[in-house]
Amino acid sequence: MKRNIAFKIFFILLLLNNLILSGQKQKPKNESWYDEKPLHFGFSLGFNAMDYNITPSQKYYQTDSLYPEVSILNPGINIQIVTDALLSKHFDLRFLPGVSFGQRVIRFYKNRKLVNDQQRLEASYLEFPLLLKYKGDRLNNIRPYVIGGLNFRYDLAGKKEFDDAKPIYIRIRRPDLYYEMGAGLDFYLTYFKLSIELKMSTGLSNILVNEAAPGHPEYYNAIEKIKSQIWILAFHFE
Repeated sequence: MKRNIAFKIFFILLLLNNLILSGQKQKPKNESWYDEKPLHFGFSLGFNAMDYNITPSQKYYQTDSLYPEVSILNPGINIQIVTDALLSKHFDLRFLPGVSFGQRVIRFYKNRKLVNDQQRLEASYLEFPLLLKYKGDRLNNIRPYVIGGLNFRYDLAGKKEFDDAKPIYIRIRRPDLYYEMGAGLDFYLTYFKLSIELKMSTGLSNILVNEAAPGHPEYYNAIEKIKSQIWILAFHFE
C-alpha cells in the first residue's frame, strides 16, 4: 500500500510538470548565468521516508511463525551540498555529499496479530550520490528534468553488537550502494534557482547482519533478506 502511494506521488509530480508547462505564456526570463558556468554550487534541504523491502524467510516459515513488515513510514530529513558540473546543453553531472536522518520500525505479526512493534532502527547516513541530470527545454522560468545515478551511504547509527539495554533483535549492515532515479522542476527566480525534486533510492544488497540476537533467534529467523528503500522530496537552492 505505502509503495503504491509513493508511486502515485511520483506520477502526480510528472503530471503537474506537464500541466504547468502547457499553461505557461511567454514571460521575461530571469537570467541564469550560473547555469552556463562549467561548475556551480548550492545546498539542498529535504524530507525522506525510509523503508525496507523485507523478504520473509521460507526456510523457517510455519503457520505460527513471525511475519516481518514495515507498515508505517516515518519522516526524516536530508541536508546536502550541491556541486553541479555542466556537460552539455541538456546534461549535468551532480555530486551531492551530505547527511540524512530517519528511522524504520519493523513490526512482527503472528497469526495476523501484532506481537512486536518495538524494532525501531535508527539511521544516520553519510551519503555520496553521483547523479546524471537530463534537462528538458526551458519554458519561461521553469525547466523539467529527470535524474538518475548511484549513491553510496554509510550508516553511522548501525550497531556493531546487540545492546542488552534495548530490546532490538535485528542488526543492519552499515555500508550500502543505492541506485537512484527521479524527476523535478527547476524554477528560475530573480537571484537563484529553486529545484523541487522527488526521488526514489533503492539499496542493491542484503543489509541484514547474519547474526541472531542472544535469546531471541526467532526475529532473525523470520527474515531472509532486507533491502533498503528511501523516498526523498528535496529542495535544491543553486
